Amino acid sequence: MVVQYYVAASLDGFIADAHGSLDWLMELGQPDGVDPGLAEFVAGVGACCMGRTTYDWLLEHAFPEGEPTPIAGEGVPVWVLTHRSLPPAPGNEVHAYDGDVTGLHRQMCAAAGGRNLWVMGGGEVAGQFLDAGLLDEIVVAVMPLTLGGGAPLLPRHLSAPLELVEVHPGGSGAVLARYRVTARR
Repeated sequence: MVVQYYVAASLDGFIADAHGSLDWLMELGQPDGVDPGLAEFVAGVGACCMGRTTYDWLLEHAFPEGEPTPIAGEGVPVWVLTHRSLPPAPGNEVHAYDGDVTGLHRQMCAAAGGRNLWVMGGGEVAGQFLDAGLLDEIVVAVMPLTLGGGAPLLPRHLSAPLELVEVHPGGSGAVLARYRVTARR
């Protein structure tokens, strides 16, 4: 089981624009067209987590009105870090979680059945997993555009460089890079 922060980012390192929007990413095309490895990645996911901002954006922009659409793959449970109640996401098992990511990691591992854990976003959620020594990989689809500001890919200083495991060209000029976290904070 591997804990992976799998995300798309602009060339200048932002995952959302200055207004918190991912519209810039959607304008590039369907995710599987930009990242042909996405379907294979999702097939290996057993549990997923994200922050409340990511969850709210997905509900508002990424799902047809009221249609059951899997967030992280068919039957994959999703945890949302929040202290507020959550609106439902039809077709998904969604849990609100308010606490340290170490406890969340245990819950996700129990539900994942030996499959990988996806830290979907945002950067602060991934940073919490990194701080706790629980993040194994960062997989980023670097998009061929700049945003000039917004939500950073990972708002943390890494004490050691990441180890590049592989890199692949994607569609629309994207580059997919997988890095192993070599140092634990």
